[in-house]
Amino acid sequence: MLETFPGVIDLFIHLDKYLPAMVASYGNLIYGILFVIIFCETGLVVTPFLPGDSLLFISGTVAAVGGLNISLLLVLITSAAIIGDNVNYFIGRFVGQKILELNLPMIKKEHLDKTHEYFEKYGPLTIIVARFAPFVRTFTPFIAGMGAMEYKKFLPYDICGGILWVCTFTLAGYFLGTIPVIKENMSLVALIIIVISLGAVGSIVLEIIRFLKNCITCRGK
Repeated sequence: MLETFPGVIDLFIHLDKYLPAMVASYGNLIYGILFVIIFCETGLVVTPFLPGDSLLFISGTVAAVGGLNISLLLVLITSAAIIGDNVNYFIGRFVGQKILELNLPMIKKEHLDKTHEYFEKYGPLTIIVARFAPFVRTFTPFIAGMGAMEYKKFLPYDICGGILWVCTFTLAGYFLGTIPVIKENMSLVALIIIVISLGAVGSIVLEIIRFLKNCITCRGK
């Protein structure tokens, strides 16, 4: 597994080389491939490592030079992001109840009640902001479902977050990716996107830490 890690990093950083080659090889099937990648990154808690932000940016750049249809790209990827999150939400909601039924000592009903309280109070903002944070965006809908955040509250903010996320990075690539200085340093740009995206994790992680402390306090009572 460790042997494949450098290859994964290389794929993330050099998507500007790999994606055009994939478009040339797979033709219109590339839309389906991109859909599956984004769906898996947002819909399955076991694949948070997939390239989201950089993939959107590079896809926009490829669309700018005629390799992809930008309108179709935006619709498909936005749909994948929203559908993925919703699948993740319901997995969390179902699994959360099943875990609770196991009566595990480390997971009690009051913990899920605390999670529910958090998402009812801060959830809408978290759902939107988490879209821009790798790894966090994969786990947020799962935790929201596990914490029984109201679906009628989750859905509109999730749709809003999905549209903002996809449009921000894809259109940035579409309008900026062909600028010579950016095009010539695309690998560096991809790396910067990854670093900036990871930086967005900070504030959310701090909030999660506060939440976990509350859980520990709740457990100790």
